[in-house]
Amino acid sequence: MDILEKIIAYKTEEVSDRKGLYPEKLLRKSIYYGTPVVSLKKYLTREDKSGIIAEIKRKSPSKGVINPYVSIERTSIGYMQSGASALSILTDHHFFGGSNADLIEARKFNFCPLLRKEFIIDPYQIVEAKSIGADAILLIAAAITPEQVKEYTEVAHDLGLEVLLEVHGQDEFESHWQEKIDLVGVNNRNLKTFEVTIDTSIDMASIIPSEVVKISESGISDPKTIVKLKQYGYQGFLIGETFMKHSRPERACATFIEELLQIEGETSEVS
Repeated sequence: MDILEKIIAYKTEEVSDRKGLYPEKLLRKSIYYGTPVVSLKKYLTREDKSGIIAEIKRKSPSKGVINPYVSIERTSIGYMQSGASALSILTDHHFFGGSNADLIEARKFNFCPLLRKEFIIDPYQIVEAKSIGADAILLIAAAITPEQVKEYTEVAHDLGLEVLLEVHGQDEFESHWQEKIDLVGVNNRNLKTFEVTIDTSIDMASIIPSEVVKISESGISDPKTIVKLKQYGYQGFLIGETFMKHSRPERACATFIEELLQIEGETSEVS
């Protein structure tokens, strides 16, 4: 089994257990369930924001432990004060060290869009996402069928949540794309080999319709990469490890965005 297969197998058992512990009827009574959703699409296209989706991730299967003792309050607030457009919160515990409590805590301190980064394989998890304060969910094409993408998108939209479809290449996009999907993310990391290359996003740029908000995910460690990706129509940039490997991720984010603004300012002057 590759890592994705292991994650899905584990997640199937986990979701089954959670359904017994926290029935949907209970989830729908959450204080966050009836709150308005903040649009990820709108925040990524705002001119006063960087387009960066700053991620909180304690560990990963490919990198191991990254930042196990991160402060959700300090980091999430710092990310937004630095100029990030949105936050991505890992809620998987077994493989990534996250939890639903992390997203709930980030929600308490921030009014920006929150993406629930999770391996969604059941509509129950979408109701769960709404109950913990998420504004958008991630659907991974490699993990579910095109029919499930359609079903889960409808469930999410019924709850007011936006949907980010993650693909790794042209085949996944063409098989799983639905017009009702709100955003498309191109993961530059091969889930089987863990090799990372920005060329994946560049190659996909002309395949994804121009009117769709495009997000490049993984492997972005230099502000110049964002400048380059914007030339290909990308408006969102999901960055996790680059920030999280520092003891104060929010400071690394602030420095990164300052350098990005400086580069963009210099480019604007030249043109």
